[in-house]
Amino acid sequence: MKFVVGCDLEEFKKYYRTSGWRGELGTGELGITEEKIVTQNPSHLIVWRENNKIIGHAIWHETNTEEHRKGDPRDKEDREILERFLEGKKDFVELHEIWLRKKHRGKGYGKRFFEFFEDFVRKQGYNSIVYYTDNPAAIAICRKRGYREDFLTKENWHVFHLLLSDYHF
Repeated sequence: MKFVVGCDLEEFKKYYRTSGWRGELGTGELGITEEKIVTQNPSHLIVWRENNKIIGHAIWHETNTEEHRKGDPRDKEDREILERFLEGKKDFVELHEIWLRKKHRGKGYGKRFFEFFEDFVRKQGYNSIVYYTDNPAAIAICRKRGYREDFLTKENWHVFHLLLSDYHF
């Protein structure tokens, strides 16, 4: 298994429809937000390949404490959590979504992905990662990797933050 930055959009859409991931639309179709993210910057899509087939993916983007997405302001609770985490800094990378086909889970790929992703974004010049999740496996990985944690009550999401300059690779 290897991680590949970027992917042909049509190949990714085909995988996405059959991956089991429901995405923004809840249908298995790539949502407008996700398509915009990966179209504007193909490096914001990382696919997990095994035997030249996509078995998983992650989508990420740059953002800040004020806007969740361009023109979409954050609510008060979310903004307060981020301001505590980021201690006055506003910009960070949000790990937007992660998915791995069920038959490939339990093999340590999630841990390997976080190692890869943290190193990748640090080398791109970013210093903070924020990740929202309710997935028990992802929560366990973030806790083991030393992410700071809070909870977004309105959405029932765990919010994790890693300051990359504090993390030793």
